[in-house]
Amino acid sequence: MQQQHRIIVLGAGYSGATAAGRLAKRLRREDVAITLVNAEPDFVERVRMHQLAVGQELTPRPFSEMFAGTGVALKYAKVTGIDADLKHVTVVDAEGAEDGVEELPYDTLVYALGSGWNSQGVPGTAEHAHEIAGRPGALRLRERLAGLDAGQQVLVIGGGLTGVEAATEFAEARPDLDIALAVRSGLGDTLSPKGRGHLRKVLDKLGITVHEHTAVTEVAAGHVTTADGTSLPASVTVWTAGFAVHPIAEATTLKVSDTGQIAVDATMRSLSHPDVYAIGDAALVAGPGDKPLRMSCASGVPTAWQAADAIAARLTGTKLPKTSLRYFNQCISLGRKEGLIQYVTADDRAVSTALTGRFAAAYKELVCKGAAWGVAHPTLGLPARRRPVVRPEQQPQVAVAANAEA
Repeated sequence: MQQQHRIIVLGAGYSGATAAGRLAKRLRREDVAITLVNAEPDFVERVRMHQLAVGQELTPRPFSEMFAGTGVALKYAKVTGIDADLKHVTVVDAEGAEDGVEELPYDTLVYALGSGWNSQGVPGTAEHAHEIAGRPGALRLRERLAGLDAGQQVLVIGGGLTGVEAATEFAEARPDLDIALAVRSGLGDTLSPKGRGHLRKVLDKLGITVHEHTAVTEVAAGHVTTADGTSLPASVTVWTAGFAVHPIAEATTLKVSDTGQIAVDATMRSLSHPDVYAIGDAALVAGPGDKPLRMSCASGVPTAWQAADAIAARLTGTKLPKTSLRYFNQCISLGRKEGLIQYVTADDRAVSTALTGRFAAAYKELVCKGAAWGVAHPTLGLPARRRPVVRPEQQPQVAVAANAEA
C-alpha cells in the first residue's frame, strides 16, 4: 500500500486555514495526511481585533467544529523551528511544556505563520505601547481601556487601515476618552479625494484629533516624542505602524527577502525548496505590475487558493491552475455605523469611486463575515472533486491554466 503523502500547514489564520480546508477538498483522504498546526484552538478574526479591544464579543469559531468531517488533523502547538533540508518541523506543546517538544516530518509544507506587529525599532515601543495584531494583544488592550477614566488620552500611531479602524472604533465606543491619531504622512493620502474627504468628516464627527506628518521617535509611559521634539500625551499608546513576518523562516535555509518573507513563484512554491509553499503575509508574492502584494486578508486568501490548487495539481498530475492575484477595493470600518469602501486598480491604487456611510459599513461587515465563512467553505460552497494522488513517475508535465476554479 502506498504511504500517505504528508502535508503540514503551519498557521491557521485566514490563509493557512483556507489552504488546509481546500487541500482536503481536492485530495482523497486515503492518499494524503493533512495536519494543521496552530497555537490556539479556535479561529481568530484578525480583521476584528479593534472590536475585541473595545469590549465587543466575537463569535466563537472552534477549529474542531470548522474542520469536523474534513479529514484535517488538528495539532495545537507552537512552531519553534523548521529544517527545510531534512523536511521536518519542530513544535512545542501550546502551553510550552518542556516535554512537549516534537518533530513532525512532512512531504509538503505550507508555511502560513503570518505576521505580527512591527515596532519599527522605535525605542520604548515594546515596553510602553499596545498592539492589536493578534488576540492576546487585543485582550490586553481591552483590559487597559476598560480601566481608563473619562478624559484620559488614547493615542493611535499609524495612519494605515488598522490605525484608522482602531481610532474610530475607540472613539465611537468610548466617547468619554480623548482619542488622537498620529500619521507619518497626510491623513488618507492613498485614498481618492472622495474617500479622503469622508474619512476626515467621520474623524471630525467623532472628535478624533489628527496629527499629520508626525513621525514618532520614542514611546514612554504617558507620552510619545515626535521627530521635531514635540511631546504628545498618551495614557495609552496603540502602535499600528505596520506588520513584520514571523522570524522563523529567516532562520532556515529557505530563500527569503529583506523583510523575512519567503520568496515564491507564481504557484506560491518556494524558489529554493520545491516541497515548501508560502502563503499570506509570510510570502513575497508579485502582484499586478510585479508589485509585492500587501500584507492583508485580501492578499492572503487568494494565495491560499493558488497554493492549495497547485499542490493538488502536482500530486494528482492535473493541469496547474492560476488564481487571479489582484485588488478590487479597500474596505474600511469607521466604527459600527460608518464605513468607507475605496475602489482601487488591480495593483491597489485608488480610483475616484468610493462608497461611504452606513451602506459602506454594512458592506464591510458582510466582507468580514464572508471571509470567516470562506475559511469553513474553502471552495466557496461549490462541489469539489477529490482526485487520487499519483506516483511521481506517473505525473505528466503540466502547464498553468488561465484561471483557477473554485
